[in-house]
Amino acid sequence: MKLPLRIGLISAVVVFVVDQVSKYWILNIFRLPERGSVAIFPGLNFTMVWNHAVTFGMFGGVGAAGRVLFSVMALAIVSVLVLWMLRTEKPIVGLAAGAIAGGAIGNVIDRLRYGAVVDFIHAHAFGWSWYVFNIADSAIVCSVILLMLCEFWTSGAVSSKSVDNKSGPGGTSA
Repeated sequence: MKLPLRIGLISAVVVFVVDQVSKYWILNIFRLPERGSVAIFPGLNFTMVWNHAVTFGMFGGVGAAGRVLFSVMALAIVSVLVLWMLRTEKPIVGLAAGAIAGGAIGNVIDRLRYGAVVDFIHAHAFGWSWYVFNIADSAIVCSVILLMLCEFWTSGAVSSKSVDNKSGPGGTSA
């Protein structure tokens, strides 16, 4: 098994397990649904939200069909991510794709089990409040940013090499 695939699968499992354990804890031990919102420290609350939409509440008007539609879409995306992990030579891409897949699967499990995604992390400061999210969402967003940075660095390196190379096709000076 290639290293990027191995790293991706480990990443997916770790994100999935941490996400599901955190949701189990928040629902069954901390009992957040009964408490609503609890200040953890300044700038961070645990606030119970049952997200029937997708990231940041988008497409919330789909109704009951959203549960199946969003789950099918997420699993299709996971399939593409697994193919990407199989084909890439870059371990960092495998890591990020795996984390996205693990987070997506964690949210699909919520949709199938509860009919909505369990969101509970609420960051806020100076009158500003971010959307309530979960560990899976964090892994997905951070991994997408990581993939974008990798692409930026890779394309930046290619661009600088082509600018520095003053010879034209066939190695002749232009």
